Amino acid sequence: MELTKKTHACVRLEKDGRTLVIDPGVFSEEDAAVGADAIMVTHEHPDHFHEGRLRAGMEANPAAEIWTLASVADQLSAAFPGRVHTVGEGDAFSAAGFDVEVHGQLHAVIHPEIPRVTNVGFLLDGSVFHPGDALTVPHGRTVDTLLLPVHAPWNKVAEIIDYVREVAPRRAIDIHDSLLQDHARPIYDSMIDKLGGTDHGRLAPGARTGPV
Repeated sequence: MELTKKTHACVRLEKDGRTLVIDPGVFSEEDAAVGADAIMVTHEHPDHFHEGRLRAGMEANPAAEIWTLASVADQLSAAFPGRVHTVGEGDAFSAAGFDVEVHGQLHAVIHPEIPRVTNVGFLLDGSVFHPGDALTVPHGRTVDTLLLPVHAPWNKVAEIIDYVREVAPRRAIDIHDSLLQDHARPIYDSMIDKLGGTDHGRLAPGARTGPV
């Protein structure tokens, strides 16, 4: 499995000639989902779900399918009948040759006066975990590569460090980082590197790493 970092929270994973894309949102490249055999969306916020990006991927590959939660599926099902699947915590399925488990239920708290939306995370091949916008721990599973939402209106670095410690992956790769200024990145890097207890790194958009 090879992983390509796209802008913000979007990643592409490739295995055996097939491609899976997670969270092509408004900050992602316009063609982020083009070429995908499977697309997954963790929640409805626009930095993770952009209908135009999804439509481009689905129209480019008539065999492509989407797995997501109800709030997103309801907006797409009519346009792509039979190709949009609703999932929730505890579900397990196969998509584009990947074995997928769904973990989590709710978005992290942004502010007590802002209602929480549904959020799910996807564990791929029992190895790579994308939590969306929540610090979900896939209990009972050993995570090799944690895609780490390093910077958001709903988190602080102490929580991110504790999250890495609790999941205890072999390595953590930053996502959800487009609002993080370049001059602040070394500060985040040094704290997570020193205190997280795992191999931690980040990839520029378009950079690839593998195998994962």
